[in-house]
Amino acid sequence: MENLMGLLRIHVIRGVNLAVRDVCSSDPYVVVKMGKQKLKTRVIKKNINPEWNDDLTLSIVDPKLPVLIRVYDKDTFSLDDKMGDAEFDISQFIEVVKMRLDNLPSGTIIRKIQPSRENCLAEESCIVWANGKVVQNVFLRLKHVETGEVELQLEWIDIPGSRGL
Repeated sequence: MENLMGLLRIHVIRGVNLAVRDVCSSDPYVVVKMGKQKLKTRVIKKNINPEWNDDLTLSIVDPKLPVLIRVYDKDTFSLDDKMGDAEFDISQFIEVVKMRLDNLPSGTIIRKIQPSRENCLAEESCIVWANGKVVQNVFLRLKHVETGEVELQLEWIDIPGSRGL
């Protein structure tokens, strides 16, 4: 715990146009992995456009590690089917958090990250000062699958007594 920098809350908002893995739909859930940490959302039954609105919180020790997102279709009598994956880097988000911004108007865009071959962004991602916090809205295009995107929102949580940024 002495190496803990803080917490990253990942609000898994929704999936869009996910792949069909059952007869005519899927029962999707998301697994978030960073280093040895692994968290998952609840399963949404029979829906290729699920709205999870689940908060998952990672302990950040090494901000250089990528965050991996995997989407699965829950199956009862067989292994869960893969429905794509994506990864993202939190280094630019951490840089903005380190700026220790205060007294900015809520909604101020601090940094914009463009989609490129080096990331899984489906569209421009903005890091914003909102209600006294740094948040980043992320729309990821899933790889290794025919279709699908996942929308997330990142938020940094300082922990009193931690190493901090």
